[in-house]
Amino acid sequence: MRIILNGRMVKTNHTTAFGFCQEGEVIILNGYQLTADYTLNEGDQVTVIKKGEFPKANELEQMLVARHTPAVYDNLKNARVAIAGAGGLGSNIAIMLARCGVGELFVVDFDIVDASNLNRQNYYIKHIGLYKTEALAEQIKEINPFIKFHYQTVKVTPKNVVDLFKGFDIVCEAFDNAYDKAMLVENLLASTDVKIVSASGMAGHTTGNTIKTHKRLSRLYVCGDLETESRVGTGLMAPRVQICAGHQANTVLRILIGEETP
Repeated sequence: MRIILNGRMVKTNHTTAFGFCQEGEVIILNGYQLTADYTLNEGDQVTVIKKGEFPKANELEQMLVARHTPAVYDNLKNARVAIAGAGGLGSNIAIMLARCGVGELFVVDFDIVDASNLNRQNYYIKHIGLYKTEALAEQIKEINPFIKFHYQTVKVTPKNVVDLFKGFDIVCEAFDNAYDKAMLVENLLASTDVKIVSASGMAGHTTGNTIKTHKRLSRLYVCGDLETESRVGTGLMAPRVQICAGHQANTVLRILIGEETP
């Protein structure tokens, strides 16, 4: 029988998963961490991790995605995704997609991290004063060095939006204001063939259950409650912002694996 063991195809006489591990080791079979032995089948993916030990360089990438559903990673590692904006939505989307192993991530933002960002954006006190693009690059290198992460520290405008984002599989809109959101969506729908995952409505601290994913057009998805905007008296806080960012990131993953229904 042939299985994939820590990323390599091997031939084995073992018939159960626990034949590959010793006491205290973690064993993951087809994305699931086992607590009891399990019969192996041809082509199964088995990952064995020694607790407390840094993995070998040639095994690390596979271990980072060992909890993925089988075959998903092959779709993700060849994908090209862009994110417009690196604030509350964009920074969280970028981190999520990096953890999932999306092969190429491109982020565009012109802003600098300040203290008021830290209540919802994926940055730390040490990042205050850095460009958000640079702070994200620093984090993603530590999270998943096996993906291609690149960025431009510029403001997205009607003049550059098409040139910045054409050629990507998916663009995530992660801007703060309605004008920029509409500008990006309208220009990319008119002048490119990319799919767009946008956001509308995630302010405040009302129930998170109203945040949903909507397919508006064949190439446009909108995540949010579609009504709760940031204004005087209604701020932006981590829970609802991250719920919406999670919807956007999950929509990206679903599109990449061929599931285009929200």
